[in-house]
Amino acid sequence: MAGPQDEVDEIVAAWRRERPDLDVEPLQVLSRLDRLAGVLGERRAAIFARHDLRRHEFDVLAALRRAGESFELTAGELAARTYVTSGTMTSRLDGLTVRGLVTRAADREDGRLVRVALTAPGRQLVDTAFEALLEAERELLTPLSADSLAALAAALRELLATASAGPAASSHQAGRMAP
Repeated sequence: MAGPQDEVDEIVAAWRRERPDLDVEPLQVLSRLDRLAGVLGERRAAIFARHDLRRHEFDVLAALRRAGESFELTAGELAARTYVTSGTMTSRLDGLTVRGLVTRAADREDGRLVRVALTAPGRQLVDTAFEALLEAERELLTPLSADSLAALAAALRELLATASAGPAASSHQAGRMAP
């Protein structure tokens, strides 16, 4: 076993002792991913809070920022890109509009659609928060070499693609949008 032991090693050892009839190897990876997701979630929440944002607000602003020049999408496109219902998106946009971070207007060609645009203060806020997020996440990854990071990214990409294609994937997508 390479490197220091952690609580997952203790859990795996205990399960091996108590249920030697079971292959508990998946815990080696997935329990660590679960714990790491918790750490990452807490760190992201703290960074967003320092910028007076909640995760779901950052997700909306980031989706608009990634849309490119004009920084505009329909409310439906935003809902799809952030894996929420249209009703949830309306609520999120209400708060962001009141704060002056986005604007909403009827689509010029199809009045049934609502176009949402990132304002200059919204763009500045999401850019600043994203820079802080990248700095903190880079710091989290410092123990790994460039080769290890590339191998880990490739392995996780493959695992996520396989897991996302499974029958339960669509029900687990909600709230899983990355910056």
